[in-house]
Amino acid sequence: MEEHVVLVDRHDRPLGTMEKLTAHREGRLHRALSVVLRSADGRQLLLQRRAACKYHSGGTWTNTCCSHPRPGEETSAAAVRRLREEMGIELPSLEKLFTTIYHAPVGAGLTEHELVHVFGSVWDGPVTPDPAEVEGYAWFDADALRADIAANPNRYSVWFRTYVEAFWDLMAGAQSSAA
Repeated sequence: MEEHVVLVDRHDRPLGTMEKLTAHREGRLHRALSVVLRSADGRQLLLQRRAACKYHSGGTWTNTCCSHPRPGEETSAAAVRRLREEMGIELPSLEKLFTTIYHAPVGAGLTEHELVHVFGSVWDGPVTPDPAEVEGYAWFDADALRADIAANPNRYSVWFRTYVEAFWDLMAGAQSSAA
């Protein structure tokens, strides 16, 4: 099935749709979503390791889940849906943390140019990822994570590194001593 993304302007106004891979080949700005789950004390973040077979950034560690809303789908509903589909985590809703735009090459002639709505929540339940999407997952100590990203940036997706650099306090919560 061919997937489409919603093309947007810098103010998140829809401009139309485009086949997902074409949008990444052409580096077109489109709507995306990410989810970051943290432990109740804010000291750990749940990350996934993207499946090696993903069309870009396979094998890198990244936030709990990321995707694109379908045309006509509310971004918050898409975040809940994709969290369930990718990680097997059922939450009725997520808190909007921030929105950002990033633009970066991700290899294989593809470019991420996304206006991303980032959502978060606290989670302490089971995780049952879809192996077609997720190669592994782990709870990362928040303080150690920042140090490892600085020392080993290529282990992490470009968008997650962007979030950590610009929006750490919003993702990890005030409990982390690194905040």
